Amino acid sequence: MDIKMLTDYCLKKNGSTRSYPFGEGALVFKVASKMYALVAESARPLTINLKCDPFIAENLRQQYASITPGYHMNKKHWNTVILDGSIEEEELCSMIDHSYDLVFHSLKKAEKAELGG
Repeated sequence: MDIKMLTDYCLKKNGSTRSYPFGEGALVFKVASKMYALVAESARPLTINLKCDPFIAENLRQQYASITPGYHMNKKHWNTVILDGSIEEEELCSMIDHSYDLVFHSLKKAEKAELGG
C-alpha cells in the first residue's frame, strides 16, 4: 500500500483528519482529538504506527516479522508496521480499522455525539 492509498483509506473513516503535529514527514491521522495512526513518510519502506489491543498486538508481532513494538510509542498498546509488501492489504486495512475503533470508543461521549457515533 502506498502513501496515497493509505491516506485515502484513513480519511474515509468518520471524523478522520490528517495533520503534522510532530513536523514534516510524520503524518498523523486522528479521530476527534486522538491519534490512531502515525506514518513515517520518509521511511523506505513506509512505516505506520497503529494502536492495538495488547493481546492482539503481541500475536501480530509473533505472526509477522514486519510488525514490531511501536517506535517512539507505548510499546504495549502500539505496533509499528513496516509496509514492505509482506502483509496483505486486507490485513493492513483490518489493523487500521482496529486502531481507529479503539480510539473512537475511547472518545468522550460529547466527541462521539459530534461525530454521529
